Amino acid sequence: MKANRWQDWVMLVLGIWLFFSPLWMAGYAMTTSVAAWNAYIFGALVFAFAWAALVTARRWEEWLQLLFGIWLVIAPFVLRFQTAEHGAAVSQIVLGLLIGIDAFWALVTTPRQALRA
Repeated sequence: MKANRWQDWVMLVLGIWLFFSPLWMAGYAMTTSVAAWNAYIFGALVFAFAWAALVTARRWEEWLQLLFGIWLVIAPFVLRFQTAEHGAAVSQIVLGLLIGIDAFWALVTTPRQALRA
């Protein structure tokens, strides 16, 4: 089976979307807010691990992407920017759900032997 799957390409796009999302929202990138930094850091991480999965897919990378998705869903509440930067919170929650679903889908639909441990 090929190492790169469509889920890896989707994850790559989601990482880019997350990283650049502060630039697309008015006032979100203009501040040095926690929400913007969270988007930059986790956007870069999602992109990097998606890129790595395109080269050689490993099971732990998918689990890590799933954890990134979960973090993005809860981050607005943990970092307390859900009310001050509502648009950023909604964006990160939606992207977290999409990233989590994509990672989970890759884990359950790819045969175990196709992903290296």
